[in-house]
Amino acid sequence: MTSPSSSHAPAGDRQRFPVVIVGAGPAGLTVGNILRAAGVDCLVLEAETREFIEQRPRAGFVEEWAVRGLRARGLAEELLERAPTQTECEFRVDGARHRFRYTELTGHRHFVCPQPLLVTELVREYADVRGGAIAFGVRDVRLHGIGTDRPSVSYRCADTGERRVVDCDFVAGCDGARGVTRTALPAERTSRHDYGIGWLALLAEAPPSSDCVVFGIHPGGFAAHMARSPQVTRYYLECPSGDDPDNWPHERVWAELRRRLAATGAEPLTEGRLIEKRVLEMHNYVVEPMVSGRLFLAGDAAHLTAPIAAKGMNLALHDAFLLGDALAARLTTGDEQGLRGYGAASLRRVWQYQEFSLWLSDVFHGASSGDPFRAGTTLARLRRLLASPPAAAAFADLYIGKNADH
Repeated sequence: MTSPSSSHAPAGDRQRFPVVIVGAGPAGLTVGNILRAAGVDCLVLEAETREFIEQRPRAGFVEEWAVRGLRARGLAEELLERAPTQTECEFRVDGARHRFRYTELTGHRHFVCPQPLLVTELVREYADVRGGAIAFGVRDVRLHGIGTDRPSVSYRCADTGERRVVDCDFVAGCDGARGVTRTALPAERTSRHDYGIGWLALLAEAPPSSDCVVFGIHPGGFAAHMARSPQVTRYYLECPSGDDPDNWPHERVWAELRRRLAATGAEPLTEGRLIEKRVLEMHNYVVEPMVSGRLFLAGDAAHLTAPIAAKGMNLALHDAFLLGDALAARLTTGDEQGLRGYGAASLRRVWQYQEFSLWLSDVFHGASSGDPFRAGTTLARLRRLLASPPAAAAFADLYIGKNADH
């Protein structure tokens, strides 16, 4: 969905909803569920099919504050009740293992909840339980009049190809980094940081080889191990920016994972068929302000964090809680305070997570940078993190997202 906005909606089959939500990811579906629970009608527009969004492999760690937010809104309760939890991580450096027990320091933990499972629950709750309107497979979405008090959204119907127009009071832009809502705002609003590296993202049809997340800091490149389920494991390998996944056949992948994650006393990696293999370009961006007239951005449409610190889905949920509650208040009681403060409230956490992502990237990639000075400072940071209780406590708070709005 990449069509620009315009000031006038075309003639066509017209509908009306108080809120149109563009994008059926975690942010859009959470906003939709909050609105339906408040008795507010809304329409979700999604470019993909329902089957696609329920199977698309994405992030898998949800921070405890986000779990509490979902439960408070009656969302994904059974799924989260079954979700495994993580209480520690492990750094592997120079062949040694260093356990970092962040739950002991914060009292908080991570929940292992792959995004497709969460999306499946959210779309079921929104469409099947709460009766929310949703259109899948839409094309050529356009925004109209977002700077006025009578905005609208038009799109082409998947079944008929006809253009439909939806009049609304507000538009929630939740359609990700490449969606139409982000491009409706001026490019100069976006600040960006490029890391200059890639990560080869892998899903292996193999049981986890450790009981926690493992970060391998190695002169040959960063590597990571993350459990997704008892049968599937996520791995990452640092690679050159713009690398081709075809450069990484099965044998090379597993050889590099064994080399970069090697450590005394570590269990051997359990190999398996690679069911996903793609290169992620490591970059971050922030759109500021996140609001333009009646258009409110949320999730990756507003800000992107590279998967370095597993923050993306958590930020999307944070936005959705703020925006959904604010829209519900405005449309049910007339209270505009939440909408007026939405962007500023979101960006406090966004910038905290962006800064943490930068800091953690230096730790992960310093040893492989080819710069002896940077490699030396990386080891100094790790020594401080592992030996200093105040440094460990500060890291743990940011890693788990505790007090990140301050």
